[in-house]
Amino acid sequence: MTKNPFGVNLTFLPSLNPPDFPAYTRVILEEGIRIVETAGNNPGPIVKTLKSANCIVLHKCTTIRHAQSAIKLGVDFLSIDGFECAGHVGESDITNFILLGRARQSLGGVPFIASGGFADGQGLAAALSLGAEGINMGTRFMCTVEAPIHQKVKQAIVDASETDTELVMRRWKNTTRLFRNKVTDEVVKTEKESQTGKFEEVAPLMSGKRGREVFIQGDVDYGVWTAGQVIGLIHDIPTCDELVKRIEREAEETLSRASSLVVPRPKL
Repeated sequence: MTKNPFGVNLTFLPSLNPPDFPAYTRVILEEGIRIVETAGNNPGPIVKTLKSANCIVLHKCTTIRHAQSAIKLGVDFLSIDGFECAGHVGESDITNFILLGRARQSLGGVPFIASGGFADGQGLAAALSLGAEGINMGTRFMCTVEAPIHQKVKQAIVDASETDTELVMRRWKNTTRLFRNKVTDEVVKTEKESQTGKFEEVAPLMSGKRGREVFIQGDVDYGVWTAGQVIGLIHDIPTCDELVKRIEREAEETLSRASSLVVPRPKL
């Protein structure tokens, strides 16, 4: 698909059918991948293997405590994920304005990027001002010409507002932010009303297979799919080139405008 460098994500979360992460890691190294993002539970043994092969390892964190633990494991840099993000949001519900500031204060100079809630240059400028080296965007890139998902999904994102996401699986401390639809409503209802508290009651609804069909067939109510609150900031479907250039331009203009507010004090 590409001759350019790319990274691979390994997410360590509770699963009915846990992946064979050591096997995944072997394939990553055999294929010459040298940039790996880890997320979720403690990636310690995998990080050790990756670092021994001179890989660059980024770990995604939703709390400062987890970020500090990742630093001790030897990761190279961090992705700080605010509560606004799509997918697994953690259990602390800390938004990026606080989380990024705490990262700047607490991580001893280890570089980090900001994830969750970013779609434009103003957001990039804010992240840089709070101490991040850059931003990570998922939902925003879903809504680009090149994204390999159905046009109806992209249009659903454009038509949505920041209130059109749903938090599910809080009962099992595996909280996930999804695009709100008929399936997520049913998951939340079952989660609240269940007398047994067994995940198996919602497992068929949370099927990843059904979620993949959404992206292929375009029926946004067929299964669950992740989207961040940033959907409220997305109003078009540009090419990736157009999007990145626009974000760069907006960030430069925003930072320049902010700098112009600083008036040098006259020397006495």
